Amino acid sequence: MNPTISLPRHNSTAGTTFGSVSSRPSRDRSLRMPRFFKRLFKFPQMDFEMAVWEMTSLLLSPKKVFRSVYYHKQTRNTWHRPDPSFTYLLSFFLVLTALAWGLAYADGVSRTFSILLAFVFGHFLAASLLISTAMYFLVGKFLGPGVPGLPGRSRRAGLFGPPSGAPGEQLEFGYCFDVSIRAFFPVWVFLYVVQFLLMPVISRDYWVSEFFGNLLYLVAFGYYFVITFLGYNALPFLHHTELLLSPIVVAGLLFIISLFGFNLPKHLAPVLWAGVQLRKAV
Repeated sequence: MNPTISLPRHNSTAGTTFGSVSSRPSRDRSLRMPRFFKRLFKFPQMDFEMAVWEMTSLLLSPKKVFRSVYYHKQTRNTWHRPDPSFTYLLSFFLVLTALAWGLAYADGVSRTFSILLAFVFGHFLAASLLISTAMYFLVGKFLGPGVPGLPGRSRRAGLFGPPSGAPGEQLEFGYCFDVSIRAFFPVWVFLYVVQFLLMPVISRDYWVSEFFGNLLYLVAFGYYFVITFLGYNALPFLHHTELLLSPIVVAGLLFIISLFGFNLPKHLAPVLWAGVQLRKAV
């Protein structure tokens, strides 16, 4: 059979050359979906092994987690890592701990389910999005690039990466979210796992129980602010990132004040854990 050549359609655009792949106009790069959302359900492409390594390093040597950030920028042209494996893995761990809290202290299946929703979508995802949004604007404004002193200059970038043709020294919302979810991991370890295991002891009306119970909150939030500092300190264009460590001083003062009769595991845990009953622990 001889090959046939089809004539161009009457509604084809002018200027179409022979041999072109498609006559459709190319889509604007700014309208493309960010790679983070494209990979949300591509589980074989997710690096869960890397996520496990990051979780281990966040407790032992958190500085290692952000050591390769600049290299990632040079190779992928973005500070943000469009891999949701860390988010999925930590969400799975939160589901397990929610079931443990619910089975131990909650009244019924509905209460356990509400704890699960509060853990994953309230404490982790919603809080991380809220904090990363605040940090995106505040850090970009006061600690932003190109300014050696305070206040800084705001230089906004794309939502999950720099816009086309933008300079590299720009804060990305996706990177702020990366820092927030990684800073949440020690909070999960100390307040969702360790506190659960020690709740029958630290929720009692003794000063020693009060001291170690409140110390868990101080260590958890201290880790949170340290990892947040390390995350933003890894960006070479940010200045005075040591200011991000100042909340640790406030947390230390609140810890000292709480030792005068306020047991955080006993009084604060039921509020945070969506109404968990502690009658079995005391």
